Amino acid sequence: MTAVDTPRLEADPDAAWAAVEHGYEQGWSDGLPVVPATRSLVDRFLATVDRSPEEVIGSLEHLHRTVTVELAAINAAMAGCRPEYFPVVLAAWEAIQTDRAAGGGGWQSTSGPSPLLVVNGPVRQQLGFNSAGGVFGPGFRPNMTVARALGLIVRNALGVVPHGFEQATQGLPGRWQVCLAENEEESPWEPMAVEGGLDAGTDAVSAMLTRTVEYVDNRHTADPEQLLADFADTISRSGALIFAHAPAGIVFCPEHAQLLAGAGMSRADVRAWLVERCGRTKADLARVGKDGVGPNGVRFADGTTAPEDFDPLFSAAGPEVLPIAVAGARNAGISMVVRVFAGWSARSVPIVGRTTPGSPS
Repeated sequence: MTAVDTPRLEADPDAAWAAVEHGYEQGWSDGLPVVPATRSLVDRFLATVDRSPEEVIGSLEHLHRTVTVELAAINAAMAGCRPEYFPVVLAAWEAIQTDRAAGGGGWQSTSGPSPLLVVNGPVRQQLGFNSAGGVFGPGFRPNMTVARALGLIVRNALGVVPHGFEQATQGLPGRWQVCLAENEEESPWEPMAVEGGLDAGTDAVSAMLTRTVEYVDNRHTADPEQLLADFADTISRSGALIFAHAPAGIVFCPEHAQLLAGAGMSRADVRAWLVERCGRTKADLARVGKDGVGPNGVRFADGTTAPEDFDPLFSAAGPEVLPIAVAGARNAGISMVVRVFAGWSARSVPIVGRTTPGSPS
């Protein structure tokens, strides 16, 4: 419903408090209050998509748990989504399912990985997604609630909860919070979803599991290679090298992206530059006990490697090892390096359904 046709109801604070407490008592909450998912509200969510409520859209076979469209709708409602966000939630869920770790042990990893969701297309403005200043932070309902919906699905439908099936050693402060819209208006490149196989202008979600984000603050140079060298240094830190190779990602601010594009560099050019240069020498890795690689691909302290040899970070040169998006404000040269958990699928998922506000006809 819009602000115009929303019925005015007499608020009952005691009933609202009781409903919130009931959600906590049932264990449905991620620590924050949840919205009561009444039958009529869930039906409004389901009415935005032409899909059977019983359709299975995900599972964890080793836990014998499945996710249906209706369970997704219930958790999207509890997360605080509006009904018209539900097609985005389903696309985001389908997009994260293309990450090979999401169907295995990713949700239960000791790393506690978190989804990064990138929204493209006109739906960004239609639903009010933030793509500019503070894009990694709070303050915008669709960004926060769509991401939270995925967390509640994993918690309530798949049964992965902290101190239970979730095994995160420390976890991430931004888990279930990172849903950003790409700043297509100020990006010099095609939307990220184009690299994910879709046409420009398509409403879509790209998603991957991530470990954390690390800022690169560089307002000091107009030289594209000096700028990229700063990113290469951040990407190549030894703490991120666990296996023989490690994926990463970048969310460029518009200022950095435009500087690189102004030097004639495409997204692919930026990626190729970084793939060639990201990594560490064996001497660097020997100092932290990671200069060897076992048959299982895991690094170990070898001590016999040639110290001058260079160990490349990336195993390939495609978007699956280094996804690149553009978001944020054009007010400073501050971008984010993203620690991708297992690699991007390089597949974006179109958003299908009714995303216009209002009651279903």
